[in-house]
Amino acid sequence: MISNPFTDPKWANKTVAIIDRCVGFVRDKTTRPLANIVRGIVFGIIATVAALLIIVLGLIGLARGLHELLDIWLTRPSAVWLSYFILAFIFVGTGALMMHKRHPSTKK
Repeated sequence: MISNPFTDPKWANKTVAIIDRCVGFVRDKTTRPLANIVRGIVFGIIATVAALLIIVLGLIGLARGLHELLDIWLTRPSAVWLSYFILAFIFVGTGALMMHKRHPSTKK
């Protein structure tokens, strides 16, 4: 405990140590968990934006690659329309498969 400042030469050091311990306890219980939560939110947002960017650029690259591949055998307008048809078929088929599998089968 804190003693009399007139009789204890280490009074200032003891007082500072107690204050430092109290401030450290409050910081450990409030500031660090809050900083970890904010850090998780920020990294989550960065990861989400990066994933969306990769998906969008990948789809653009897939469409352009399909255009160029079909452009070898067809005229440019026909290659573009056919590539859109192929990509639409892939996406609709994937969506239909996901819709079919969204509910578990009730048959036994």
